[in-house]
Amino acid sequence: MSISFRIFRFPRLNISVSRVQTFVGLAAGILSITGALVAFIKPAPDKGELVAVVQDAKTEKAVSDATIEILTPRDAVITTLKPNSSGKARYTLDEGHYRLRVSHPRYGPEVREVQLIASQSTEVRVQLRAGSIGGAMRRLFRH
Repeated sequence: MSISFRIFRFPRLNISVSRVQTFVGLAAGILSITGALVAFIKPAPDKGELVAVVQDAKTEKAVSDATIEILTPRDAVITTLKPNSSGKARYTLDEGHYRLRVSHPRYGPEVREVQLIASQSTEVRVQLRAGSIGGAMRRLFRH
């Protein structure tokens, strides 16, 4: 009884190693770019988008130089945003309760409570009203 340990031979392909490396590198690059675009376009499923629109209450014109603060329910600042020329500012956050505080030197501050839902965009319109000089002075010199 004899046992044959012959190695099976596969037909030889006439492809160089550098061509295989080029193909693998190209495929990896395309997959990487595609994944990044999908992540950029579609937010994570447990995140929601907050869109704040800041306007003058009388004229309804955009107030692009306001300061928008996103706060936790206990008033810890998460981030500070500036609206664009159309008065809009966007930010992606985890689902949950937040507080939005909008301020501007020529207007009285406004605060809104916001509930963000995952995979949804929540728009909050804030109309700023002219602040009183006395109120601004009290805030400035408050101890």
